[in-house]
Amino acid sequence: MDNETPKIETDIHKVERPSETVVEFLSSIAGLLATVLFIMTFVFQTFAIPSSSMENTLLIGDHVLVDRESFAPQTRWLGPVVPYRNIRRGDIAVFLSPEQPGLFLVKRIMGIPGDRIHLRDGVVFRNGEQLNEPYVKHVGAGDYNPYRDDFPAVAPSLGYGVRNDKWRDEMPAHVVGGDIVVPPNSYFAMGDNRDVSYDSRYWGLLPSENVIGRPLFIYWSFMTPADEYENQSFSDRSQAMVHTILHFFDETRWSRTLKIVK
Repeated sequence: MDNETPKIETDIHKVERPSETVVEFLSSIAGLLATVLFIMTFVFQTFAIPSSSMENTLLIGDHVLVDRESFAPQTRWLGPVVPYRNIRRGDIAVFLSPEQPGLFLVKRIMGIPGDRIHLRDGVVFRNGEQLNEPYVKHVGAGDYNPYRDDFPAVAPSLGYGVRNDKWRDEMPAHVVGGDIVVPPNSYFAMGDNRDVSYDSRYWGLLPSENVIGRPLFIYWSFMTPADEYENQSFSDRSQAMVHTILHFFDETRWSRTLKIVK
């Protein structure tokens, strides 16, 4: 008698997954592009720093990724995933200029609604307290400007600095006891490079609806001439592009890559 256990052979048929069709591939790519476009349009935006008003926090030629949602009015469908919050003192914000339509600016928020702001000898006082601002840069040592450095004590009617007639007319209504009092739905913004920054001292209060978002980090920084933003002709832009391509590696500020903006 054969005690050997019979062997049962079983054929296992592998089920092969059909390959993706061209239509399915293109559909996947279209979906991915739509998602990226949505994110870059409504959630994030790129922004290049054109001037020295925020040095040394942000340099000319820094390219930053801007979060458009955190400062925006909260929506029900994005509420659970987006860290919405109010603008705080000291936040850096990208916004549309209240003075020149279509012009993007980046400044530091110095005063929120209800705050009382004044400067004495170039030093900022908020609600009666002198601010400690290690990020501030002064380039005009000994170059005293009464309007700029003792704002708003020097009356605009004396002709110091104000190039905005609208702000010249509105300013007295916001001055109480030598301070600018920030009204509701507005902010007082200044650049870190205080002696050259064209900011709320000159063009007035920043309406909350003008705020675009806050810069998160520098994704690329390239050595750029101070007057580059003024060159808008096709020839100038073409030359700048060629220069960037030729000098991408040696004029990129690699040490600033992925630096957090604060």
